[in-house]
Parts: sequence; C-alpha cells; structure tokens
Amino acid sequence: MRMDPYGNSAQGGMRRSGGIRWWVLLLFAGYAAYYWFSNRTTDPMTGEKVVIDRSLSAEDEKALGLQAYQEILQQERPVDPNSAIAKQIRDIAQRLVAKVDIVETALAAEHGQPPQHFSRSFEWEVNVIQSDQANAFCLPGGKMAVYTGLVPVAQNADAMAIVMGHEISHALLRHGAQRMAQQRLAQLGQVAGAMSGMDAQTQQMVMSAYGYGMMLPYARGHETQADEVGLMLAAAACFNPQEAIPLWERMSANSGGQAPPEFASTHPNPGTRIKNLQALMPKAMEYRAKYCKQ
Repeated sequence: MRMDPYGNSAQGGMRRSGGIRWWVLLLFAGYAAYYWFSNRTTDPMTGEKVVIDRSLSAEDEKALGLQAYQEILQQERPVDPNSAIAKQIRDIAQRLVAKVDIVETALAAEHGQPPQHFSRSFEWEVNVIQSDQANAFCLPGGKMAVYTGLVPVAQNADAMAIVMGHEISHALLRHGAQRMAQQRLAQLGQVAGAMSGMDAQTQQMVMSAYGYGMMLPYARGHETQADEVGLMLAAAACFNPQEAIPLWERMSANSGGQAPPEFASTHPNPGTRIKNLQALMPKAMEYRAKYCKQ
C-alpha cells in the first residue's frame, strides 16, 4: 500500500480528509442560532416574533429603498405625472398614507403593543410606470410605483387601493429587512456547507429543503400579513374592502391559472387568499365604520 510523506497510508489519508467536518457545521449552527435569537423582536402590528438585523437602521432601509427606486425609474418609463391616471393613483396613495398612523396604532393595540410608527420618517412618493405588468410595489422609505397593466385588472379605485394598501403594508411591516435577515442565514448555511467539505449535491439538497421548509412559507406569511394590514388600511381610508374578493378573482383569471403549486410559491394561491380575506371582512368593515371620516 502506497504511503504518503507523513507516514500514513493513502487510504488512511483519504479517510481523514474526506467526509463532512461536523464541527464546522456545529460552529456555524451555533452562530446562526445566536444571530436568530439576538435579533428577534415583536412586530406590534401582527404580534408575531420577527428577525430583523439590529444593525440595520430605518435610515439604512430608506437609503436602500431610494437607491432601488432611482434605478427602477432610470430603466422604466413613468407616465406623465399630470396625466389623469397618475393623478388618480396619487390621490389613492394620499388617502392611504393619511391613515397609516391610525391603523398602526389600532393594530398594535389589538396585540397589547405600543405602536412603533416606523413610517413617520418615510418620504412618500408614487409614480405610474408604463408596462403590461399587473403589479405595484412599495419600497422601504415609502417609494411606490403602480404599473399601468394593473389598471384594467383593478377596474376601480377601491380595488386599486386594496393592492396599494397591500404593497404599503410590506414597507410598514419591514418585510424587506426580514427577508435580508433570512438571506443572511441562508448565506451562512452555504458557507458552512462549503467549509465543512459537504459535496455540491448535498449542499443543493440542504438549501432546497431550507427553501421549501423555511423561505417559501416565510414569504407566504408576509403576503398574508400584508393582505390583512392593507385591507384595514384601505377600509380606514374609506375604500370598500369588499372589492378585495372580486379583485383577486380577476387577478387569478389574469394569470391564466399558471401559478405554481402553493408549496412552491412565494404567494398563497388565489383560493387561500380569497378565503383569508373573506374571514377578515367583518373586521375590515368595522375599521371602515370606525375610522372612515369622509
């Protein structure tokens, strides 16, 4: 049997250098657990424990949101701000933003939490972008956009307000910061796998399991949270929350039924979403009766 320069057999040397270095995985797992628990906090609007990196300030989030927004507006084509559709979208946004503090306070009170009013430093802005996409977004810091492809699907101001309220809620709930924390944990897992000697196929299987078991359910949970907060926001701003049901029926029809199975998607399927919204409707109508002061 061939000997290596250190007096070990080739077979023995392979045994020591091959396989997984479990101590590396344990070390990274310990750090990941520390990161997870040391950055947990309670979201006052949902009452749920969330993970947000404490080193990421509100100003940092705003700066990231502004940078992304400027890049998008350089690549996309906003419509004339004086056009009828741009004015209508700005009016809807203004009505929603005017109720943010009230809804944040009311939802926090339901969970026995003081409101954070995280968005009071936001510099709200909305543009309408020429595109066939039936979509909208709101970035940290209050930078919003609505794509013209959403207009014929929404059909009316109430449905448009429900979509915009949903997108605003992602920013209010700091979902972007939460996703960044999850991505950091995923990156730690990738580094740990590589440094431990785990082969590429096993690493891929582990990360796939993490995605299906953690990341995708986490993303679907964010969508459900934004649906609820956005519905209350639209209702408080005097829009009709009952338009949410036909809206998502139209959104489903517009997609042509081509959405992936729910377990493999970042979004709940339309049936689940509609069922959740129907359950929330009595609460939304209460918000409308209480906070809608026309």
